[in-house]
Amino acid sequence: MNQISFLKQFRRSISTTLPTTSVAGTVYGGKTTVTLIPGDGVGVEMANSVKAIFDAANVPVEFEQFNLSGHTEKNELLSKQCLDSVRRNKVALKGILYTPLSRPGRVSWNVAMRKELDIYASVALLKSSSGKYPTRHSNVDIAIIRENTEGEYSGMEHSPVPGVVESLKVVTAEKTERIVRFAFEFALKNNRKRVTVIHKANIMKLGDGLFLKIARNVAKFYESSGIEFKEMIVDNAAMQLVSKPQQFDVIVCGNLYGNILTNVGAGLIGGPGVVPGANIGKDYVVFEPGCRHVGLDLEGKNKANPTSLILSSLHLLRFLGLNEKAQLIGNSLTKIITESEILTTDLGGSATCSEFTKAIIQNLKV
Repeated sequence: MNQISFLKQFRRSISTTLPTTSVAGTVYGGKTTVTLIPGDGVGVEMANSVKAIFDAANVPVEFEQFNLSGHTEKNELLSKQCLDSVRRNKVALKGILYTPLSRPGRVSWNVAMRKELDIYASVALLKSSSGKYPTRHSNVDIAIIRENTEGEYSGMEHSPVPGVVESLKVVTAEKTERIVRFAFEFALKNNRKRVTVIHKANIMKLGDGLFLKIARNVAKFYESSGIEFKEMIVDNAAMQLVSKPQQFDVIVCGNLYGNILTNVGAGLIGGPGVVPGANIGKDYVVFEPGCRHVGLDLEGKNKANPTSLILSSLHLLRFLGLNEKAQLIGNSLTKIITESEILTTDLGGSATCSEFTKAIIQNLKV
């Protein structure tokens, strides 16, 4: 895992650290070019918020924007251009693309991108804030790391006869070892004390049994590091997460379990609007909200909470070495959330996305 480096904390009250790869963005004329994919739903509003804040803070980043949408079935040319941009720039900031429920066999653009670029590690950061908005728990600081490229999201489904569908869950030793090692390295570099593997090996004895077996083997290599290794069945993990989330530090699991637990955890700390994240591979890193909510019901209403994408963008800045700009914006965001009444409706306020963004900009001290 030598290719992985780790970012320093930029603001303990808001978030924790994210690992990244060794890749760097493409620099032209003193500015780094970053691929921007706003996504569907509230994605455009959130992306516009980030762009406005970056402009106000004179951040030397130039976005190469692609308005890719999951609503459009025939998007091959734009999606190819978008993927070529990520390959060229190595770094992207992305919202969530919509995946329709009513089209069997339709590939999720989100999943397809992760597989195509082999950005295998998803990291979602769940940290309670000292902000004014109410949360169900305090002192929560959890990193959920999920394998991005296989498991139940392998997309291998078929109907052998009418009325019968078979969905294949793929688990490989190679990719399981890779994600579990990633989790332990994350714990080591970020002074985390515990890694908990989530599974259902008592029922799925082969698939989850392999995941658990590999995790145990990897854990043996880290016994001398002082990191505690724990195992937990997924249904118990869901209960423990809502009753005593403070017991968790780093969670590592397959795709579906990580998706569910991240959403459960988000509900404990203020909702999906405050959860940053990233998808990380050997060659590319895509920063995006940790909770993959499109927010179709809020589209075009100026009610989105852009915090999750702003936080993700700050990790992007740290990744690019723009620490002072990340600190500048992070300080302003922290001040708004912890000291002001200018909060979006999901955080108990009445501010619009535009008003929230404007408040952050006004608090910048460039």
